[in-house]
Formats: sequence, C-alpha cells, structure tokens
Amino acid sequence: MTQLHELSVDAIVKGLANKDFSSVDIATHLLSRIEKLDGQINSFITKDFDNALKHAELADKLRAEGDTRPLLGVPMAHKDNLCTQGVLTSAGSKILSNFVSPYNATVVENIANAGFISLGKLNMDEFAMGSDNESSYFGAVHNPWDTARVPGGSSGGSAAAVASGFIPVATGSDTGGSIRQPASFCGITGIKPTYGRVSRYGMIAYASSLDQAGTFGKSALDCAYLLNPMAGRDVKDSTSINRPTEDYVAQLNVMTPSDKPLQGLRIGIAKAYFGEGLADDVATTVKAALAKYEELGATIVEVDITDPKITLATYYLLAPAEASSNLSRFDGVRFGYRCEDPKDLIDLYTRSRSEGFGTEVQRRIIMGTYALSAGYFDAYYIKAQKVRRIITNDFAKAFESCDIIASPTAPTTAYRLGENLDPASIYLGDVYTIGVNLAGLPALSHPVGQANGLPVGLQLIGKHWAESELLKTAHIYQANTEFHQEMADLVK
Repeated sequence: MTQLHELSVDAIVKGLANKDFSSVDIATHLLSRIEKLDGQINSFITKDFDNALKHAELADKLRAEGDTRPLLGVPMAHKDNLCTQGVLTSAGSKILSNFVSPYNATVVENIANAGFISLGKLNMDEFAMGSDNESSYFGAVHNPWDTARVPGGSSGGSAAAVASGFIPVATGSDTGGSIRQPASFCGITGIKPTYGRVSRYGMIAYASSLDQAGTFGKSALDCAYLLNPMAGRDVKDSTSINRPTEDYVAQLNVMTPSDKPLQGLRIGIAKAYFGEGLADDVATTVKAALAKYEELGATIVEVDITDPKITLATYYLLAPAEASSNLSRFDGVRFGYRCEDPKDLIDLYTRSRSEGFGTEVQRRIIMGTYALSAGYFDAYYIKAQKVRRIITNDFAKAFESCDIIASPTAPTTAYRLGENLDPASIYLGDVYTIGVNLAGLPALSHPVGQANGLPVGLQLIGKHWAESELLKTAHIYQANTEFHQEMADLVK
C-alpha cells in the first residue's frame, strides 16, 4: 500500500477531494517523518509544526464547509531566502540568524492563498552562494541517497526534503543552477522559470538580474502544481512581466495517448555540453535518456552555443558584482547580526560583516567589489555584460533549429561532503546551468537514471516563456519511465 509520504501532489489533491484522508492526517504523518529522519539530513532550518497543524485543521474545516480550492491542505515548505511573516528568515547566514520577517514574499503569499500549508523553512547555502549546501551557518545538508555526500546547492535543503519524502513539493531559487543542480544530485525534478515569470519581491537577493524563484517536486506534474500560483505579474516587482500565465497543470492533463507523443519535437544537442569535464558515467546515462526521447518521437539535432567556459567566467564576474552591491545593506545597524561592543561606526560595520558573513560570501563580495572598482569596471564588468549579450544571442540562434536544448544538468553526480574542493572546482559544477540565467531562459532538470547508485539529471532548456513546453516534455518522459519514482533506501 502506498504511504502518504510517497504520494504525488496530484494524488494528494484527489485523495483530499475523495476524503480518503484529511489534511491533518497527511501533515501529522509528514511532521512525524521529519522528526524521525531529518536529524540525518538537516534539510530544515525552521520547523513550523504548530502553525502547520493549525492550518491543516483549518483546511479540513474549510473543505467541509465547501471550499473548493484543489490545493487546500496540501503540504510544502519554503527555501529560507523567501521572507515569511512571523518566521525566521535567515538565508542560511549568521548575519540574519535573528531576523524574523515582518512580511511575506509575494511567492509565499500566493502559495498560501492557493491553500498550500508550509511546514517550515529549508536549509540553503549562505545567501544562495554555493553548489553543495556546505556554506550554511546551520550546517551542511546531507544527500538522502548517501548521507556522506552533498545534496547540491544552493537549494540543497529543498531538494533533499522532497527526495526524502518530507514534503511533496518545495520552493527554491536559481541564480546559476541552484534549483537544477540539487534536483539532479537528489534525483527529483526542478524548474527555473523565465526571468520575470515569478515575482522576486521578498526574496533575499543574491544577484538581482539572475535570481528567479522556482519549484521542486518528484515529477514535472508536481512542479506544475506549485508553479501555478507562483507565476504572474506583481506590481511590487518591476522586473516581473505583465504577460498572461498558463494553467501548467491543465496543459499536462490534456495530452492524448500516442506511441510517439513527442513526434515533431526537435531537441538540440551542443557538443560543448559533452566535452572535457563531463564524467563518463554521467554522459552514458544522459545519452541513454536522449535515446529514450528519440524512441518517444523526438528528433535530435546538433546546435552551437557559447563555450561553457566563457559562460562560466562571465557569470563569476557579474554575479559577485551584483552580490557586493546587494549585500551592502547588511551592516549591523538596521536589522540582523550586530557585533558586540563596537568602538565606533567603522568598527561596527567591519566586525558585524566579517563575523556575520561566511567565507564564501566574503569571497564573492570581494570579487564583486574588485570588478566594480575604478580602473577595473571597464576591463571586467562592462566586458562581461557585452559577453552576456553574445550568450543570449547564441541561444536565440540555436533555437532557430530546435525547440528545446538538452544537456547534462551537472558534470558529475553528488560528491562527498568535506571533499575540500577548491572554489574554482566547485564553480565548474555550474558549467551547464549558468548560461540559462545569463540569458533569462527557463530550464528544467529531471532524473534519468543513476551512475554508481547516485542520481543523474538531464537539463531541458526552453525559449523564453516556454515553461509549459518544458514541463510537458518532461511529463511525457516520466509517463514512460520510472526514474522519478525512485527513493533512497534510507527514506523509503
């Protein structure tokens, strides 16, 4: 018999509607499971269990009174860089370890209005800067497939919690791969929407021109359920686009059975994504997935894109530059961590920031400040912005001959915690994902098998506003495979 923690959002929606179980039943089951197992995973920073149970009771009451919202009473959790009123919102940092948000992010508000119940806030790399979730002030997150390995980052807590069956879906944010890479490492599905599709209001900024909130779920359909209330124009965010949103779930539910359901779909493959640095076992697994896509009717075509090493260098000039500006607000004066007994204002600033920020955040602030400084601004920052335009144009040209671009999500499977990789090696883990953020494109990662017992993800990149097409493509693949249903032995 399927247990409650194994149910998809779709199954939960139907089960609640049919009164097979109540919202309190599923919330109680998941909260008990988190208490039992999260000590080995460390996916939660804040467990908001009392409020979750109160909201579950209210959801059951409202449903009995005739509330027809399909998502009423469905559990989820938020990455801890989304402001949540009355709840600790730390961004994984010591400098915000005492910050209780006085307001909700638009994403949080919209999800609550849809009826979802938040069980708490999820662990993450400090200020979303990292690819392994080891930079969190609240300790590293462990991968449920092997607790000696990283879950990916920066949304490692979100990915690990979904993969562990603690919650069916979770929010994440993606600045250079922070949804897709942990989705790959943890064997689940994650989507980063087009820049501007989801409001950034109330999301603690890392790099404002790159950050975008998205969703994690076991399947593309689960991601669609959470993305529905998240997407849309927000007058509080000047970068959110005034463009009609689609019902992503409805798009997936109207497909007709076919032996070749992807007939006519052109999937672009770039040699640059299959070159030096890609692990052989990952390459083999990804190529098998592409063969399955061909079996389902898709056509594989070759495309050219910007050399990923150029993309990587561009990103690691622009993102730290924006971070150095965004993080200047954390000064020990208005909110957050404040050093003890400062001698004067300069000492207050210096010690609050040096004590409050971790090593990786400090490194990126210094890198960004250097790139923006007089004498180097033109040589580095302006040139990187020009290359960013070339990267965007290269993607547009590639899409003239294909509908979707496919690649490995990450060059390796999850590596070991504390492996002491140098920063440059860690940054190379983002080599296939960062171009999407620079170009503002949507992209999705879904599981396509394992290499030596660890999950491997395939990345699907779409044209602007093609979230529905990405979800549909992954959904068809998942309807014909079972990789997305697999769970690690530890959390079965």
